[in-house]
Amino acid sequence: MESATGTPLIIVAGATGELGGLIAHALRDKGASVRALVRPGTAATRLADLRARGVEIREASLTSVPDLTEACRGGHCVVSALSGLGRVIIDLQTNLLKATEDAGVKRFIPSDFSLDFTRLPRGTNRNLDFRKTFQEIADKSNLEVTSVLNGMFTDLLKGDAPLIAKPISRVIYWGDRDQPLDMTSMRDTAAYTARVAMDTNTPRWLRIAGEVVDADGLRLAASEAYGKSFKTMRIGGIGVLSRMIDVTRLLAPQREEVFPPWQGMQYMRNMMSGRGKHPTLDNDRYPDMDWQSVREVLGDNYGVPVQ
Repeated sequence: MESATGTPLIIVAGATGELGGLIAHALRDKGASVRALVRPGTAATRLADLRARGVEIREASLTSVPDLTEACRGGHCVVSALSGLGRVIIDLQTNLLKATEDAGVKRFIPSDFSLDFTRLPRGTNRNLDFRKTFQEIADKSNLEVTSVLNGMFTDLLKGDAPLIAKPISRVIYWGDRDQPLDMTSMRDTAAYTARVAMDTNTPRWLRIAGEVVDADGLRLAASEAYGKSFKTMRIGGIGVLSRMIDVTRLLAPQREEVFPPWQGMQYMRNMMSGRGKHPTLDNDRYPDMDWQSVREVLGDNYGVPVQ
């Protein structure tokens, strides 16, 4: 459906988060009308940037399907950028799914932004198992559901993902040095998702990667971005990584944390083993996309002589 201004109205849940905010901004850049669903009592400071971009703010409790239904009415598509554990990804996102259907909205984009978890057996990644469970629920709905899978956020290489060890100038990997890895910046993931949300006919799955690189590709990107020579360092095989995960999970379980250290290690295992690799890419679906390389995300000090 279109808003009163004649532009498609896109509903975004989780717009106060980093990815959700980028999606809302990308939608506004493409000319869409955007309604952000926020929890009642959300601080005004967290909404200021959205309001400045012309985003409509609508308070709605994720625990109330009737409230969510009213908040979703008139939408062309509902985008979920919710983040959390099973209560959020399964329970609350299911409420949002039901509300989308009850409101008469036809299309839904779940918060599946990740590597290709459809190829993973259960038990290899806790957070992705939540998404597999929600997938089963979503596929039983009458909605046109489209998931955007982006591999790993390239932005995580700047600190959160233990692959580029800048202090010692090493790119760390497990298993095969030549294993290709799907990397997409958060900016590009949001921009692509905005285009999907405004589309009228999208498939169940869309897979993207701003760049596909192996350990040596990461080494070259880091060397150019940081102006010093990096080397690769193999820690061990995938079995070694699995044992590290087991030990870390035993010593520091942090079960109520969304991203405890062992969770990130599970993600690395999914990538380094190749089991979560996208079999195909849908980058060409929107030719106007300008994809960021790993080097561009790491830094803009290109051309600095390698030491």
